[in-house]
Amino acid sequence: MTSRAPLSRKLSAIAESATLKVDAKAKALQAAGRPVVSYAAGEPDFATPSFIVEAAAEALRDPANFRYTPAAGLPVLREAIAAKTHRDSGLDVAPTQIIVTNGGKQAVYQAFQTVVNPGDEVLLPAPYWTTYPEAIALADGVPVEVFAGADQDYKVTVAQLEAARTDKTTVLVFVSPSNPTGAVYTPEETAAIGEWALEHGIWVITDEIYQNLVYEGARAVSIVEAVPALADQTILVNGVAKTYAMTGWRVGWMIGPADAMKLAGNLQSHLSSNVNNIAQRAAVAALTGPQSEAEQFRAAFDRRRRLIVSELAKIPGVTVPNPLGAFYVYPDVTGLLGREWAGTTPTTTLELADLILDQAEVAVVPGEAFGPSGYLRLSYALGDEQLLEGVQRLQRLFGAA
Repeated sequence: MTSRAPLSRKLSAIAESATLKVDAKAKALQAAGRPVVSYAAGEPDFATPSFIVEAAAEALRDPANFRYTPAAGLPVLREAIAAKTHRDSGLDVAPTQIIVTNGGKQAVYQAFQTVVNPGDEVLLPAPYWTTYPEAIALADGVPVEVFAGADQDYKVTVAQLEAARTDKTTVLVFVSPSNPTGAVYTPEETAAIGEWALEHGIWVITDEIYQNLVYEGARAVSIVEAVPALADQTILVNGVAKTYAMTGWRVGWMIGPADAMKLAGNLQSHLSSNVNNIAQRAAVAALTGPQSEAEQFRAAFDRRRRLIVSELAKIPGVTVPNPLGAFYVYPDVTGLLGREWAGTTPTTTLELADLILDQAEVAVVPGEAFGPSGYLRLSYALGDEQLLEGVQRLQRLFGAA
């Protein structure tokens, strides 16, 4: 009898999301009764503002929302997104240039599918969000990592990008504020990178999901605001998940030139069709309603940011660049490697993260999920008491002063 045909080689090469894997393990341990503090998931601990929930409840009473709607998104939501993009990214776009997606992750996937051809090289500044290289590979592209360490505040330079560019380079991924580092490029740095991409005809995929979560007077200037002429070769990705504590509602979007959005829209028409209408109505409320609760969330993140940075800095061998955006801290922990802790000598941050979970019951994501070893990502989007308790456990494990 002939054996079964093989599974997809392309999908077999795709790794599971490292952040979700660590978070799932932490939740399983918590369910088993262990007092694990998890810094793994990038998920606000706040409830979605009540006025947004009420908008969804009202939408449930309208039978029109029980039907198929345009695959690219409800017109009223696309108009609200256009207004938000003008306000926060300095870009005037028509609603027809916007496609509403099932979360920002689908927008990322579709963006690469839209502009990457087989064998194209995609410049990927590292540390990077764990999904980017897998989404590039699914588009038959080749991710080319360009690494910037803690000494550069995790921000790549034009010189580094130019050194990595070849005649196969067609796309640059630009993320500010960054997941996993929280780094925010200055307006001047953003403009320099944008001008370089424009000069070489390189597409830019810019993930702006954290653009409203910035601190200490910083502003995450959009690359299309810094270099307006770049808009014709840029796809912007965004969503309501992080700013409005709406991770589970699954509403994101992508914005780009009309010809690119035509291709992305065709893909979505076959892939998923329209996003859940109730969630879309909730997103309209989030973008057009009062922003006071979103600002309260941002202020709470800022307080937690300052706390976790100061407390981690007390651990010998840990270097903590100051993150100015998002809700992550990304310490350089190379000073902890190659030393014995609780009878174990970790040589990689994969091993170090396992040690921390076993000995301190604290879940962190190792740097290998985002690029080179030697770093840990900790999300401070969790309650204040839990945040402090977890860091204090790390201080006890590693002998903080």
